[in-house]
Amino acid sequence: MMRVNVKQISVVMSNEPGSVLRMARVLSARKIDMRALTVAESSTFSTVRLIVDNVLWASSVLKEAGFTVSLNDVTAIEVPDVPGGLTKVLEVLDTEGINIEYMYEIQGRKIPMSLGGGGMSLLVFRLNDNDKAVSAFIDEGIRVLGQGELSAV
Repeated sequence: MMRVNVKQISVVMSNEPGSVLRMARVLSARKIDMRALTVAESSTFSTVRLIVDNVLWASSVLKEAGFTVSLNDVTAIEVPDVPGGLTKVLEVLDTEGINIEYMYEIQGRKIPMSLGGGGMSLLVFRLNDNDKAVSAFIDEGIRVLGQGELSAV
């Protein structure tokens, strides 16, 4: 089975004003570029999930700065930015019995059809079976992106 995983950084921090800013400043000071970011919160803490241009360097820098960091495998795909584009992806996952733990779009990385880009969105998924999903996506002609491709986006 073909493995195409992307490493995502998860940072757990207190849920208080300025927490995400402190993290962003650490990355900015080291010239690390965030490709995607999502924040999920509870009453006391937040989990920030990041795709960056240099995952190992960013992870090390954040740990050095005192952040609680973990790396997770996620799956990144291209989805046509048209009505029903996401539906096809969700149908593939449903057919295979794969559960979505969470998902998010890589904002600002779309190239509109009017500019010759084909109108593709990039989506990141945390799934209960990434390898099975990758195989199913490839079988259905859905483009799966690797770490290097996301780093270059």
